[in-house]
Formats: sequence, structure tokens, C-alpha cells
Amino acid sequence: MNPELIIVTPEHRPHIALIQINRPKELNALNLQVMGEIRDALKELDANENVRVIVLTGNERAFAAGADIKQMAGKDAVDMLLIDQFSTWDQIRKTKKPIIAAVSGFALGGGCELCMTCDMIVASETAQFGQPEIKIGVMPGAGGTQRLPRAIGKAKAMELVLTGKFMSATDAYNAGLVNRVVPPDSYLEEALRLAAEIAQQSPIAVQLAKESVLKAFEMPLQEALSFERKNFYMLFATQDQKEGMAAFVEKRKPEFKGR
Repeated sequence: MNPELIIVTPEHRPHIALIQINRPKELNALNLQVMGEIRDALKELDANENVRVIVLTGNERAFAAGADIKQMAGKDAVDMLLIDQFSTWDQIRKTKKPIIAAVSGFALGGGCELCMTCDMIVASETAQFGQPEIKIGVMPGAGGTQRLPRAIGKAKAMELVLTGKFMSATDAYNAGLVNRVVPPDSYLEEALRLAAEIAQQSPIAVQLAKESVLKAFEMPLQEALSFERKNFYMLFATQDQKEGMAAFVEKRKPEFKGR
């Protein structure tokens, strides 16, 4: 990987990779190149057997303050259709390994949508979430009108989308958008701590469990239950299942190999 606008550390911690958006002067605004680099990094890390969990972050001032408006301002509908920028977001969602967003400062517009595309969010007390696209005459286009209501409910999501208001880290936590809120000097460390806890589990079980949870938002209940059951049965073909249950019976810590 030779990215220019992100910093990728495949072995930041044992079995944990770190991706940092690195456009500080632009408050980590998400242009096509940034998103392409994030997509490519996630594909490579997803294929890396040493990586079990991925942490995505920005800096203390901004996770990502939105899309790069300068890149879109002169476009028309046909231009946007041909650019097909959202295919990149679709690929991010296909990442099998869990992704934790470590958010400080602004997570607005595309930045808010990007952290919602992740599986968990650890927020600094300074974090602010929002979909302010309405203030520039457009609306969210990378999942904001779909993932936000699923996370915080219709009424609150509707208010944020239609007014462009920001939501504080505390309000986001109370609404169920983020997993935890911590002081600004520890948000990344807390995300890495959560990642380490997940990385200790069976990688195959983690991936199939993540897949099953996501299906809860995509399938009717009975279909989703059937999907869950198949993934559950599939795990009994793994060495990790044998190791995990043997370790439980023998009262020792399991050593999962991802096999």
C-alpha cells in the first residue's frame, strides 16, 4: 500500500490494524482519493490473516468534517452518476473483519456516514455528529438517511437530517449511536482496548457473528434467524470451536488460530 492521504499501520497492536485519515488542514474532508485509499486499505487488511480487527480514526480535531464540497460543487446529476462515488462505500461495507471508529471532534456529513459504516464507535467527549447537508441544498447520500434512523430512531434522525443540527457525544451515546464516550486524551486508546478484546476471540466466529448482526437490518426476522442458524452450525466445522469448548471444559484460556 502506498496511500497519500491516509496512514496505515497493519500491526499497530497484535492482530489490530490502524487506519488514520491524514488531511489535517482540510479537517479530514473525504474526497474521492481518500475514500479510494480507505477502500483499498480495508481490502488488503481484510485479506491479511494477521489482522483481526481494524480501527479507523482521524485526529483530535476531526474524524472527518464531511465530504470535500469543492470536489462536488460544479458537478451536475450526470457527472455524479458517472463518478459513482458510492460504490466505494459499498465496498467498505463488505469488509468482513470488525471496524471500530475512534472519533474525536467533527464527524459530520460523510464523516458521520463513514463512522456509521463501521461496526462500533468510540467517541471523545469533544465529538460532534451530524448530517448538515441540508444547509447546502442537498441531503445525505452515503447512508445517512438510512443508518441514522436505524441507530437513533426516526424522530431524532429526522430532526438532525432536516435541520443540520449537530449531536454531542453524550447525546449520541444516550441515543445509541456510539458505544462509549471517554476523555479526549484516551479515545484512541479506548478504541484499541475494545479492539484488543475482540481480537482475543476466534476470528472466524467474530466474522460470522458480525455478518449475522448486520443481517438483522437487512432481512425479515425469520429469514435472519435462519441465516444466524446456518452461521452457528458452520462454526462447528472449525478448529477454533473445538479449542474454545475444550478450553472451557478444561478451565483454561483458549488459543484461537482462525482455523
